[in-house]
Amino acid sequence: MDDEGNLVDPTKPSEISREHARQIYVTMVRLQVMDNLFYEAQRQGRFSFYLQSTGEEALNVGSAAGMDAKDTVLAQYREQGVIMWRGFTYKQFAHQVLGTHQALGKGRQMPIHYGSAELYFHTISSPLATQIPQAVGVAYANKMDNRPQVAVVYFGDGAASEGDFHAAMNFASTLEVPVVFICRNNGWAISTPAHEQYRGDGIAGRGPAYGIPTTRVDGNDALAMWEVSAAARKIALEESRPVLIEAMTYRSAHHSTSDDSARYRSKDEMKRWQGREPVGRFRLWLESKGWWTEEEEVDLRNSSRVELLAAIEDAEKAPKPSLENMVTDVYDVVPPQLREQEAGVARMIELHSQDFESLNLAKK
Repeated sequence: MDDEGNLVDPTKPSEISREHARQIYVTMVRLQVMDNLFYEAQRQGRFSFYLQSTGEEALNVGSAAGMDAKDTVLAQYREQGVIMWRGFTYKQFAHQVLGTHQALGKGRQMPIHYGSAELYFHTISSPLATQIPQAVGVAYANKMDNRPQVAVVYFGDGAASEGDFHAAMNFASTLEVPVVFICRNNGWAISTPAHEQYRGDGIAGRGPAYGIPTTRVDGNDALAMWEVSAAARKIALEESRPVLIEAMTYRSAHHSTSDDSARYRSKDEMKRWQGREPVGRFRLWLESKGWWTEEEEVDLRNSSRVELLAAIEDAEKAPKPSLENMVTDVYDVVPPQLREQEAGVARMIELHSQDFESLNLAKK
C-alpha cells in the first residue's frame, strides 16, 4: 500500500481475511501503547533500560502473522511485537523488564531480553548476530527430524556486517535448511548510517551471491510484510531452503533509552519518516474497507493503557527472585563453590540489612 493506505495495484486485492487484518492492527496498537508507557516508566526510574520498536511495528507484527505459531523465532532485540503476536501478555512483559520472581528468566536477564519456550521464542541476548547461525542450527534440526516448521531469525543492517551473518548464510545455503532470514534495515546501526556501514545495494544483494532466494519489501507496510513472510515460509518449508527478506523501515525513536539520536541524525529526517509511520497507514486501509472505526480505536487505546498500567503496578509489587536463583539452572547439581558464594552473599545482606530492605527478595 502507499503512504495513504491505498493499494498500489487495486486490481490485485489482498487475500487477507478481515479478522486476521484486525488482529494485526490490534497487536500493533497494543505494541505502540506498551512502547510509549514503558519508555515513560524507564525515564521515571522504575526500571533500568528499554528499547522501543516505534516505526517498525508493521515489520514485527506483519511478519509474525505470516508465520506458523510453532515456527522457532530467534530475535535480535526490537521484536517485542513478534512475541506479543504469539500471546506474550502485558503482565509477562512487565515482570520481565522489572526482573521479578514471576519473570520467565527468573530476573537474570536484562530488560527486553524476552523469551518463552511455550511460544517457541528463543531468549534474546545482547551480542549482535549470534542468533543468526543459531537459527540455521535450529532449521537443520527441524530438517533432520522432519518437523514441518521453519526457523525465523531477525537482525538489523548493522548485524549483517558481522561475520556470523555470512557464516550463517553460507551454512544455510549449502545445508539446504528451512530458515527465513529477516533483515530489519532501518538505515541506522545505532548511530552509524547505512552509507558508512557497507557498500553495495543494501543487504538484499548478498542473498543471490549465496544462492538464496531474496526479496526486498517495504517494512512499513503491514500487508506487504504479511504476504512476503507467508510466501517466504512456504518456499523455505516446501523446498527446504533458506530465504532472505530485507525489510526497509525506519527507527523513529532513539536506539534505546541509553541513546540520544538527535546527536547523529537531523530533526528533518525524523519528521519526514513520521509521516510514513506504519500503524496509522494500516488503519487508513482498514477504515477504507469498513473494518475499523473511531470508536474501536478509542476503546482499544484506553483499555490497553489501563491494562498495561495495572500490569506495571502488579510487577512493581512483586518480590524479586530469591537469592538461590543466582546459582541454579547452570549445573544439574549446584557445586559447593557456588553454594559457598551464595552463603557469602546471604551473610552480606544480613550484615547490611538496612541497605537491602528495598530488595524485597522472594523466599526459597
